[in-house]
Amino acid sequence: MANGMGSLYIGASGLQNSQNALNTTANNLANADTKGYVRQQVLFADRDYVTFKGAAISKQQAGLGLAIADVIHTRDYFLDKYYRTENGRQSFYETNYLAVQDVENMFQELEGQQFQQTLEDFWNSFEELKKGPELEIYQNLVVQKATLFIERAQGIYKNMKDYQSRINIKVKKSVDRINELGHTIQDLNKQIMKIESGGVETAMTLRDERDNALDELSSLAKVEFREDGNGAVHVRLENVSFLDEVHVFEIGTIEDDITGFITPVWPHLSTAGSGTYTPVFDFGVDIAPELASDIGELKALVLSRGDTVANYRDVTGLSADQYNDGAGMSVMLSAEAEFDQYIHEIITAINDILSPTVTTSFTGADGTEYKNVRVWDENACVSKDGEKPGRELFVRRGWDRYTEVAGNDGKIYYVYNEEDSPDTEKMYTIQNVTVNPDLLEIECGLPLLNQNGEPDMEAAKRLAGIWKEKKYTVNPNDTNKCDFKEYYQRMIDGIGTKGNVFKGMAEDLEGEVAAIENNRQQVFGVSSDEELQNMIKYQSAYNASSRFINVINEMLEHLVTRL
Repeated sequence: MANGMGSLYIGASGLQNSQNALNTTANNLANADTKGYVRQQVLFADRDYVTFKGAAISKQQAGLGLAIADVIHTRDYFLDKYYRTENGRQSFYETNYLAVQDVENMFQELEGQQFQQTLEDFWNSFEELKKGPELEIYQNLVVQKATLFIERAQGIYKNMKDYQSRINIKVKKSVDRINELGHTIQDLNKQIMKIESGGVETAMTLRDERDNALDELSSLAKVEFREDGNGAVHVRLENVSFLDEVHVFEIGTIEDDITGFITPVWPHLSTAGSGTYTPVFDFGVDIAPELASDIGELKALVLSRGDTVANYRDVTGLSADQYNDGAGMSVMLSAEAEFDQYIHEIITAINDILSPTVTTSFTGADGTEYKNVRVWDENACVSKDGEKPGRELFVRRGWDRYTEVAGNDGKIYYVYNEEDSPDTEKMYTIQNVTVNPDLLEIECGLPLLNQNGEPDMEAAKRLAGIWKEKKYTVNPNDTNKCDFKEYYQRMIDGIGTKGNVFKGMAEDLEGEVAAIENNRQQVFGVSSDEELQNMIKYQSAYNASSRFINVINEMLEHLVTRL
């Protein structure tokens, strides 16, 4: 009788656990489209057996029914690690590619008005000038096209600076998001440890949320993670401890007083009082997959933005190594430096013909020695009004081309103000030049007349010929000399080549990330077909347990009524 009554509990255990398995399956199906959801798998096991007595061959035992041994929350650590590494790498190249795309659009080579056309118009104005360098109509044409040329160049340069500012905003948002994710993961660590401390329940939903946060974090920066015995995840970010059971070591920022650009730093490794900061990213390490230094959107943003606004000094006169370790690393800095060098070379080439210099030494009236200085060439051409020294076409804002110095020999020397200062105000840079305002007011103000008043046809030819002189290189990596027309095309092609490299890497990694994610889904993703099969299986088990109980019930009723 006891065995018969006990059989009811066996059937009840099957009934109850089949119902729990059905609930688990229904939960899986309900979350089939939930991002990051890990399917739950039920494992059944026998309950303990009751031993009545021993025998020579076997023991007499009675089972106590069915139990759920565990509900598995399955993830593959190695697939997660692989996914998060490649996800961060894909974000790095995708971010750089988007920056290159925006630079290309600034030059409007793909749509709208092309800067190339502005260059052609400017060059054609000098071709027209050859017909009559002393005539007002041709000089005005040069001044007009020069104005359009420099305004267009400054517009592109300003767009690049503005884009750097927009990237800077993205850098700040990414830093804030990383810190937010750090606190989110730490809070989830605490909740998971609290729930799982009894060793009975697994905090599956919370673990899913934490894994989603880790996936997002991996796209922003290079991360390494491990889970300790208490269920808490420890994270290292860019090879530095980011969070543990107790602390979140937030990323801080310092702002440049001139540009406003922010640099991510580690406050807990820095000494703010002495102005010593530890940057999050070490750009002294080459960007390469084998060095794992090409990971994370934040690093790509900081790298593509650069740490300053570049000019021709960031490319001119540098070795290939110096350039590649400096402006050449950044999409924006390299574009700014090469473009500013281009404009600088055009401006100085034109100015040096219109207002040429010679090297000499003299003593000033005050006794100052001037050794091997450049002064205006007294034999050079002048304008119709005879102005000395000859006017330049492009001037530096707030800085004259020459300084007038009286010599002890009674002569007046016009000493050239060199571009040897780090101050941009003394340099012929895009952001510091404009068309000579005198030429906008004075008729035939360009110095293209010989001392005898005759037009200098040779000077006009040289002005038109500078566009075809093969004496320039885009950057130190470019060893073949080119003229101004070829320079611009090489510069645009170089930007496009960078974009193609970044695009190719991003697309390849996108496919790889998708393949890894597919493998992860095979491990923890919900398959509707499989879950429906489980539902049929557990429903059948539930029905079988129900029929088992009915049979035992009928058997007991028969025994009771007969006895």
